Amino acid sequence: MRGGDLERRAFLGRAAWLGAAVLTQHSSQFPSSWLRSLTSVRLRAEPFQFDEVSVSALQREMQAGRLTSKAITEHYLQRIAELDRKGPSLCSIIETNPDALGLAEELDREWKAKGPRGPLHGIPVILKDNIDTADRMTTTAGSLALEGSIASRDAGLAARLRAGGAVLLAKANMSEWANIRSTHSTSGWSARGGQCRNPYALDRNPCGSSSGSAVAISANLGVVAVGTETDGSIVCPASTTGIVGIKPTVGLVSRAGIIPISHTQDTAGPLCRSVADAALLLSIMAGADPRDSATAGAGRHSQDYTKVLKPRGVRGKRSGVARAKFFGYSDATDRLADAALDVLRREGAVLVDPADVPHTGDYDEAELDVLLYEFKTDLARYLETLGPKAPVKDLQDVIAFNEQHREQEMPYFGQELFLQAQKKGPLTSPRYAKALRRCRQLSRELGIDAVMQKHRLDAIVAPTGNPAWPTDLVNGDHFTGGSSTPAAVAGYPAVSVPMGFAYGLPVNLSFFGKAWTEPTLIRIAYAYEQATKHRKPPDFRASVTLSPA
Repeated sequence: MRGGDLERRAFLGRAAWLGAAVLTQHSSQFPSSWLRSLTSVRLRAEPFQFDEVSVSALQREMQAGRLTSKAITEHYLQRIAELDRKGPSLCSIIETNPDALGLAEELDREWKAKGPRGPLHGIPVILKDNIDTADRMTTTAGSLALEGSIASRDAGLAARLRAGGAVLLAKANMSEWANIRSTHSTSGWSARGGQCRNPYALDRNPCGSSSGSAVAISANLGVVAVGTETDGSIVCPASTTGIVGIKPTVGLVSRAGIIPISHTQDTAGPLCRSVADAALLLSIMAGADPRDSATAGAGRHSQDYTKVLKPRGVRGKRSGVARAKFFGYSDATDRLADAALDVLRREGAVLVDPADVPHTGDYDEAELDVLLYEFKTDLARYLETLGPKAPVKDLQDVIAFNEQHREQEMPYFGQELFLQAQKKGPLTSPRYAKALRRCRQLSRELGIDAVMQKHRLDAIVAPTGNPAWPTDLVNGDHFTGGSSTPAAVAGYPAVSVPMGFAYGLPVNLSFFGKAWTEPTLIRIAYAYEQATKHRKPPDFRASVTLSPA
């Protein structure tokens, strides 16, 4: 949930850009077997029947009797076998569902007997490895401390997907513990899954913590995927892998059965190759769940988001350009963002430029404090749901496990944030209450709400983040900037959509706004996507191109 946490990384003073390094500059950080495998990587993978296919296209093929869910599932399992651990060795999948083909066969029989349950019937879906599934797949947040842990019931969103007829295909790799473990971690690395790799340049980082979910969809290893975010962990990997990510309003999608960081910022959301697929997936995922009190209002706000998809939907919409804080950290990103603003104007959008969000950055320390307090408490509550056979019972147990298995769990970075969180008191602590008040006030009524009301905005627009940096297991991540934090801290929605390429690396544009404004943001993002169509599949290069375009 945490891995794309752009602003926290900057707060911790580690935002250093390494430049467009070639693979050999980082060769000491990767296993020799992986380096040898790169010599055989083609510029493009073998042709794949379902490259860039949409949910609706697969549904039409099944409706016409030309495809079955079983055949679709078989193709994706084969694709995972060929590209994830072999070939470019993307390491985006931790495990596949051993029952996936059987489930697909059952859904095929049901379709013939009764017709489809809905638009996801028979469609393979990939879930991040912090989302519980009551099947033979484990849920571990990438950690060996939970290896073998199988949930007794589905997460709320997993249950909704099953009810909608989806095939739960696999668990995706992620930044271990959603990147809340260390101050200098490497996004996309977990002890169980290894280092997830960017499919556009294999020596580049996919961002996190929903790295595996994003890489798998970008590389066409699945149809759609679900990620989670606390601050940046949906929108950042969407940006670095050139796909669409939606971070919903906290409370629109149930978090029950998801390994947590923060009950005030955590949310699950779609990672897809198109806004249309993301809107469809969100429509299935959204809704109230008695196991998550934050979703009490979801029934009033959830809807069929595909109904807002209009090619000229940006016309007349007022978007504020958050320029002061979220431009200027990358020349290449700025060029793409300015070109994106030109497109929005041409399509009829009304741009207020600049319209900066007040107090951005004024709550960085408070945000981290809130997350550490909540993580300690919320993790213990989750582990309790696993019952008496749970391998670990609380954060202290996890810390002890990591120390006992240091060679496997901490070969590259430690657990400084775990240790800080363990020192925190209960959620009744005055310091926690003060930090939470500061975060909510500055990010909401004095932040996003204030600028949107002042300028009568429908959305705020900014680059999602910088192009992918070289993966550096020695020094950790190298963010230069990003725009995820205001919406993350406020618990408000954001949509990240491709806006072009820099040195062959994708970069996205983000639209964010007030609580429950998903329909407006999705409508604007779809109109921009249809006007530009920047999405291009990756070609699994070893490193970046020399051309800035």
